[in-house]
Amino acid sequence: MFYRTEIKDYVRVPPALFGAEVKDSIKQELQEKYKNFISPELGVVISVHQVLDVGEGIIIPGDGAAYYDTVFSLIVFRPELQELVYGSVSDITSFGAFLNLGPIEGMIHISQTMDDYVSFSKSNVLTGKNSKKSLKSGDMCVARIVAVSFKDPSDPKLSLTMRQSGLGKTEWIEQDKKKVASEEARTAKSAGKEKEAKAPKAEKKGKKK
Repeated sequence: MFYRTEIKDYVRVPPALFGAEVKDSIKQELQEKYKNFISPELGVVISVHQVLDVGEGIIIPGDGAAYYDTVFSLIVFRPELQELVYGSVSDITSFGAFLNLGPIEGMIHISQTMDDYVSFSKSNVLTGKNSKKSLKSGDMCVARIVAVSFKDPSDPKLSLTMRQSGLGKTEWIEQDKKKVASEEARTAKSAGKEKEAKAPKAEKKGKKK
């Protein structure tokens, strides 16, 4: 999930940036510091949103740079267990598929791509034996996060599933919705006919009494 989070920290501004506005200099340094930044606490930093407050600058002897007590906000992506995510398939392998979520990728094991026996073809396509559903690079999908690991903070791992109801390739989801709507319509139609068939009998029975 995407969040806007506030942080308080001392920001170092080198002498080369002393001529610019303090907030602009600080934001420039923050953008460089948090570029491609990932941590278990913050998640994946997308961008520096805004410099909110700047305190008095302190110059440390022998350094030459100014340090400012700063409050700023970041836009971050923090993956959460059971969260629904939307993305495109970036790669297909013999053991599953990788889903590009924008700031990060998640992996869907081949057994979690669909509720079927799945085979891998040399053309990099996963196909269901009974359903004939296929999954390939570029397909848009909805998945659920089932595991998050920050064992390597610079390269977090997300495990996803698409076997649950309402998940999978967007085309499959639309097909399932149409199928359910069609079945509901048939059920309603059958119930209506049954009601009509029973109505005259009830009326005749009433007259006999």
